Amino acid sequence: MNPITDNKRMNRAARLLQLTYFLLLMLALLAPMLGLYPVFVMKLLCFAIFACAFNLLLGFTGLLSFGHAAFFGSAAYITGYLIKSQNFTPELGILAGMIGSGLIGLVVGLVAIRRQGIYFAMITMAIAQMVYFVCLQAPFTGGEDGLQGVPRGALFGVFSLQSDTAMYYLVVAVFVAIFLAVSRIVHSPFGQVLKMIRENEPRAISLGYQVDRYKLLAFVLSAALAGLAGSLKTLIMGFATLSDVHWTMSGEVILMTLLGGVGTFFGPVMGAGIVISLQNTLADKVGSWVNVIIGVIFVLCVLAFRKGVIGELQAWLERRRA
Repeated sequence: MNPITDNKRMNRAARLLQLTYFLLLMLALLAPMLGLYPVFVMKLLCFAIFACAFNLLLGFTGLLSFGHAAFFGSAAYITGYLIKSQNFTPELGILAGMIGSGLIGLVVGLVAIRRQGIYFAMITMAIAQMVYFVCLQAPFTGGEDGLQGVPRGALFGVFSLQSDTAMYYLVVAVFVAIFLAVSRIVHSPFGQVLKMIRENEPRAISLGYQVDRYKLLAFVLSAALAGLAGSLKTLIMGFATLSDVHWTMSGEVILMTLLGGVGTFFGPVMGAGIVISLQNTLADKVGSWVNVIIGVIFVLCVLAFRKGVIGELQAWLERRRA
């Protein structure tokens, strides 16, 4: 193949991708003016951040966690409690939620990263269930009723977030920042080491890399970003409940990531959009059967599109270029 022609095709593909991202950003900025319900889009973006955080661990490090709901839900409770009861401003509440979930991630990671495969997954799930029961029994969480009536407050004590429009643009800004940050992490030397660990861990060890440290750092980063998603969700919806920290939430983020495409940048966002849209559209029509429908879609996707929606699209474009 002619290298010059190949470079032109790669540059054309890069420009097309940048144009696509730009158009999606414009769509997000104009969404309230186009009649889209801001709270729905904000919820979608929160779960997109959650899926991107999980994809950093699974897609780029090769670690499957069944306990990411612990980080999402614990940050939701921490942020809700501090804002409601301790009069924290929104940014401090979110920061505290991220720090709290990151510390929990550090503890879980120190225990779990010494194991691989299903053993790693089961350890994360077991510790996540412990966090669930803490949230159920702790006096400040509200037990089965959850933490209700969390105010949005004012950003930095100045900019009120009471209106959905103001809150919406804050969430969009945070999502864009996190998406760019994850992209930067993956393309950095640290990210390249994570990919090497995913592809061939013994090879990484033989080259002198301290694999456990890289895994632990990736785990803590993923936990903190998952906590950010949970904190934003509490701020948007005004409550935190046990469903945020239940094991089914871990299953949902796994579904979103696999459905969109593991190891792709936009795949988790696409997966979150599909799952949240289906839940929002079908919940009033079919009730709890929505989970069955999503499960069937997931099975069909695994059988027909093993790389996920975005993964299969990228593979198809690669075949065309070849």
